[in-house]
Amino acid sequence: MTTAGPPLLARYLALAWCGLVVYGSLHPFSGWRDTGISPFAFVEGAWPRYWTVFDLVANVTVYIPLGFLLVLAFVGLPGRFTPALVATLLAAAISFCLESLQTWLPSRVPSNLDLACNTLGGVIGAVLADRTGPRFFARLAAWQQRVIAPVPHAELGLTLLGVWLLVPLSPEILLFGAGDLRQALGLSGAVPFAAPSFMLIEAAITTCNAVAVGLLAGLLAARRSIAYPFVFLFLLLGLVVRSLAAAVLVSPAEAFAWLTPGAQVGLMVGGVALAVALLLPLTPRLILAAMSLMAATVLVNLAPPNPYSAAALAAWRQGHFLNFNGLTKLVSTLWPFATVPFLLVVGRRV
Repeated sequence: MTTAGPPLLARYLALAWCGLVVYGSLHPFSGWRDTGISPFAFVEGAWPRYWTVFDLVANVTVYIPLGFLLVLAFVGLPGRFTPALVATLLAAAISFCLESLQTWLPSRVPSNLDLACNTLGGVIGAVLADRTGPRFFARLAAWQQRVIAPVPHAELGLTLLGVWLLVPLSPEILLFGAGDLRQALGLSGAVPFAAPSFMLIEAAITTCNAVAVGLLAGLLAARRSIAYPFVFLFLLLGLVVRSLAAAVLVSPAEAFAWLTPGAQVGLMVGGVALAVALLLPLTPRLILAAMSLMAATVLVNLAPPNPYSAAALAAWRQGHFLNFNGLTKLVSTLWPFATVPFLLVVGRRV
């Protein structure tokens, strides 16, 4: 795994964050129409009539990581300030293109204020990266050598783990329940709802996903001595994200609503299975991780409707969080289909 020059990890993360920004800016990707208005008219428009402090802060905040990561991705360019300048211009260009495309979306309103806030966020991120870049790279290189195993495409694996943390942010899905294609394909659950069957399927989904994600995290651990704490802390972080998302996006009283009997059984069984699986050689671990993830995805698409889902979705798919919900839903849908090929490719290279 490379540690000198522009790190692949920064490039993967910049690309992933850019994809999330594009999706969040153009969600829900429906109702496109030509209004006869120039897509660049918003640049010359007056100050927007409707705006909130939340929108301004969000538009700045979302582009700070983009500017930061773009500087790290372009750090090999010649010139002291070239990476920061290129990152700033690219962040502004991305925002300009997205605002222009919003002209054809009935649910979105292009705004010169949004463009200004996005560009400001890119500038802040670029400046932060330029100021902290040398120290950041030194610490990143030391961390890679100390913690991350030199497996093929390890940077992509780390990116997939980071993106997975968006999956628990969807409080309406079953715990760790990624890969649900039913809404996209207009399908319904194949198993009718009944408390015993729902609990079993929920436990199986939690178990299989915990094993798959845990083995992916364990694959990237440099030594077996740190594999167990690394895996445990990462899965614990996923549960913390789940609780915080439910508390903030639904209500504080719902922070631990995900800890159902099925989820409890799934976590216990998954923890035991994972502890044993981490002792296996690398190739069997990769095979087991891929099979667990495929089994979990099949079960998610067979599961009966989650009785908690409708209430949670109604509570948080409102106002500012509408586009965020679409973003987390997309990530939870596609994550297994990006991770299984990664596991198969790594399996062929080791």
